[in-house]
Amino acid sequence: MPHVNPDAQLPLQNVEVDSSGTGGAASQLLPQSAGFAITSDLASVVDSPSRMASSSISNVSQLRISEIFFSLQGETSRIGLPTVFIRLTGCPLRCSYCDTRYAFTGGQNCSIASILQQVAEYTPRYVTVTGGEPLAQKNCLLLLRALYDAGYEVSLETSGALDIGEVDGRVMRVVDIKTPASGEAEKNLWENLPLLTQHDEIKFVLCDENDYQWARLIIQQHQLTGKCAIVFSPAHATLDATQLAEWILRDRLQVRMLLQLHKLLWNNAPGH
Repeated sequence: MPHVNPDAQLPLQNVEVDSSGTGGAASQLLPQSAGFAITSDLASVVDSPSRMASSSISNVSQLRISEIFFSLQGETSRIGLPTVFIRLTGCPLRCSYCDTRYAFTGGQNCSIASILQQVAEYTPRYVTVTGGEPLAQKNCLLLLRALYDAGYEVSLETSGALDIGEVDGRVMRVVDIKTPASGEAEKNLWENLPLLTQHDEIKFVLCDENDYQWARLIIQQHQLTGKCAIVFSPAHATLDATQLAEWILRDRLQVRMLLQLHKLLWNNAPGH
């Protein structure tokens, strides 16, 4: 895996950067607070979905963006599909296997309007909002709704440590349940699980056999089989993929196993 400076600011392509003078200060915020420093007053948001994507909302509402890029979906049931990724800055978790530490800080303040403009340049069908932890920024909810209203099929990749209840129901929520080896299992918000539907997905990134057995137990305890798609993914260069496949077959688990495609194709380089 290439060495990445976690404090490096990655360039965005053709995005409109906020010129209010707050960008430098925001980039110095701790990851736990960075997401909340750039949100606007949600009480001012109108209820009509069509007006949510209007210029008045999308030009005012700001998000801290680490990168926007066009690649192949690498981690969900939509694996292999050309997708625009919008990576938001900031995350309150520090998972042991995190491969996007560069998104903890830095980035640029962008309006929803400028984000939509850049996404449209790729003429995609699929758009994924990811992080970091995208829900750490409250305006992520506005972005998700605006993207769907613009005609895209939208998915959200979230750690599951924050409430997903306010996410637009048209958006596919991919909830990453943190295992013991991640070091963040105590952050799982179990109240999210009853909110999931057939439209959503659950993902477990597994580092060892203990993680695997723990995930099996969680599936049983919360009766997750059949609730939505369940993905098991071996942590890259940590758990042997063949071994995980053999465990799944041995135990007849109703899960889908996926490898991280972007790591196989581009060695986890940013922007892919």
